[in-house]
Amino acid sequence: MNSIKKINNKTENFYQYMGKFFGSRLVEKQTSDRIYDDDKKDWYVYIENDNVIAFVSIQNKIIKNVYCYKEEYLEKLLNKVCQEEQVEPSILTRQYMKVYRKCGFDMMDNEIYKNFIMVHRKRKKE
Repeated sequence: MNSIKKINNKTENFYQYMGKFFGSRLVEKQTSDRIYDDDKKDWYVYIENDNVIAFVSIQNKIIKNVYCYKEEYLEKLLNKVCQEEQVEPSILTRQYMKVYRKCGFDMMDNEIYKNFIMVHRKRKKE
C-alpha cells in the first residue's frame, strides 16, 4: 500500500524509515547532496510496502532535500508539500529539474551552484 506521511526526527520509527538515507553514498552520488536529520526539519515521505522510496524535507519554509526512486513519486510529494506549506525559494539538486518544472516551480540558474539550482513556486491565489 502506498501513502504519503509527514514525519520528523521525533516521530516513532523515524530512523527505521529514514536511517538508511543518512550518510548514504548512493543517495549522495545521485543527488550531489548530503542528507541530515536536523531538528525542526519536517519530512514528507512516500512509502511503498513500508519502505520510503521518495522524500522531501522542509525547514523554515525552505525545501532542503529531495530524493526519489522514481520521479512520479517526487512529483506527488512536491505537490503535497506545496498544498500544505508556504514554500520559499529553495536551493535544490539539479537532478530533478524536470519534476520541479512539472510541479510549477520557476528555476533560476546561478553559476555559483554547480550541482544545484534555485527554485521558487508562486503560491496560487485562493
